[in-house]
Amino acid sequence: MQELNQSAVTEFILLGFASNPRTNPLLFTFFLVFYLLILVSNSLLITLIHEDTRLHTPMYFFISVLSLLDMCYTTTTVPQMLVHILSKKRAISFARCVAQMYIFLLFGITEYCLFSIMSVDRYVAICHPLRYKVIMNHCLCLLMVGICAAYGVVGGLSYTSFAMCLPYCGPNDIDHYFCEVPAVLKLACADTSLNDLVNIITSFNVIVVPLSLIVIVYVNIFFTIMKIRSAQGRIKAFSTCASHITVVSMFAIPCSITYMSPGSDSSSNSGKKMALFYNIATAFLNPVIYSLRNKDVKNAFLKLMGRGMTPE
Repeated sequence: MQELNQSAVTEFILLGFASNPRTNPLLFTFFLVFYLLILVSNSLLITLIHEDTRLHTPMYFFISVLSLLDMCYTTTTVPQMLVHILSKKRAISFARCVAQMYIFLLFGITEYCLFSIMSVDRYVAICHPLRYKVIMNHCLCLLMVGICAAYGVVGGLSYTSFAMCLPYCGPNDIDHYFCEVPAVLKLACADTSLNDLVNIITSFNVIVVPLSLIVIVYVNIFFTIMKIRSAQGRIKAFSTCASHITVVSMFAIPCSITYMSPGSDSSSNSGKKMALFYNIATAFLNPVIYSLRNKDVKNAFLKLMGRGMTPE
């Protein structure tokens, strides 16, 4: 029996989606259009927030950071996937795989943490409206984003370092379209029970803790809204939270299923579908949800196009 260690695997093969000469061009076009729409829509939203002074509020500052993270998040994986769809060679070096895994987790965890910060912003806006601008000042907003980034750095290192310290002896075929921790762990030629435990503990800290904060915040928001006497006031308050709850749900559910399950229990096919959802679909829907439901963003867009509504 030939003994090999981690150094024997110098590259991985990303199997991606089923290779078919007839469907590959359609698949390429589909994902390319989605990727371009993600870049254009998020860039436009950032531009609108930057250019329109009416959008210079903490809520829109966090939305602009979210849009930036979405573009970085998808750019980590989608361009490579597009190349591999049309290419016969789908190899990725060991070093590039590690880098992609870490960068993907860095942006993903930072974004997830940002969702909890955005819920706190909604809490202050609804529960303490008179003190909102004082409490959510620019320095505090920057500090919160910095904490989210630090959370992403530490969380990404935890996942990546434990995954890549294992020996990989071959086969080197990753049944995924990018180097994601659960998919890569399946190729390790060692017991991964410790890694599964570490991943669950890390996932608890980077997924369950922020999600718990979001739930607690929205429970408090709900009780505050129910105290509002005006039905119209309650509807307006609920509508400001609906967008955020929708986005968090779309991101949190598939992430939790993927990273809170032991590697051996997760199906490769379902893993790829889940990844498509929180890696591409949410990045596409975020600007749509935050803009179509928002009169201020619509007015900013009309103003940018030269057909802005006159100030009241």
